Formats: sequence, C-alpha cells, structure tokens
Amino acid sequence: MPNQDQARTADELTTVLSQLVRRLRAASGEDGLTPSQVSVMGRLLREGPATTAALARAELVRPQSMGATLAVLEEHGLVTRAPHPTDGRQVVFSLTPAGTHLHGTARQARRGWLAEALESGLTAPEQRVLAEAIPLLRRLVEL
Repeated sequence: MPNQDQARTADELTTVLSQLVRRLRAASGEDGLTPSQVSVMGRLLREGPATTAALARAELVRPQSMGATLAVLEEHGLVTRAPHPTDGRQVVFSLTPAGTHLHGTARQARRGWLAEALESGLTAPEQRVLAEAIPLLRRLVEL
C-alpha cells in the first residue's frame, strides 16, 4: 500500500500528465480522433501491419474494443485491411497514405508546440532534469 507521499505524487503526476496530453492533443489538430485511435495509428506506423488481436494485446484493450477503433479509422480512410499473408482466416490492418500523412502532420505539430514550450518556459537546467526523468516515466509505462 502506498504511503502518503507516494499517493500525493501519484495524484499530481496523474493530473499533470493528463493536462499535458490535452495540450499536446490540442496542438496536434487531431481533435476528431480519440487517444486510442491516435495510438493505434502510431503503432501501425512504427511496427507495420497487424491483426486486430495483435493490436489489442499491444494496446492493452479487448479485441472487441480494438475492432471498434479500427472500424472508425477505416471509415475515415486512415487504415485499410488486407488478407493476412499466411493465415487466410485473419486480416491485417495498415495505415493508408492519408493516415500516414495525418499522423506525421500531427506529430510535427505536437513536437513543435512542445519544443517551443520547453525553450520558452524552462531553463536549460530544468530541461535537463525533465530529460533525465524520461527513462523513469518509460519504466512506469512498462510495468
């Protein structure tokens, strides 16, 4: 059971990370997409074509939820489905050129906003402290 300091840190971290995600989302121009949809697009871009089941496992959601996410992305022309290369019972999803373009444009906008915020809002030592915290945050995500 966490002590009071850990609980307070957890509460503050949850709040500030949620606020940061909202700011990044606003900067990205992806207002019509959910965070889950954006995450799936990023995964497909990084890792290539994948089945619904593989994406659900990677994103820690139920296959039914992933199916709904993919259906919306497909409806918007951001992903496409094709037969699985070795298992005819399955399909794999890939980003379309429109999906790749949208994801790249949004990523560039997020990066631009955050880089400007770092430069104008934090001193060089503060930027280093923040950079040093990234591996710790990554470890938390991977638990």
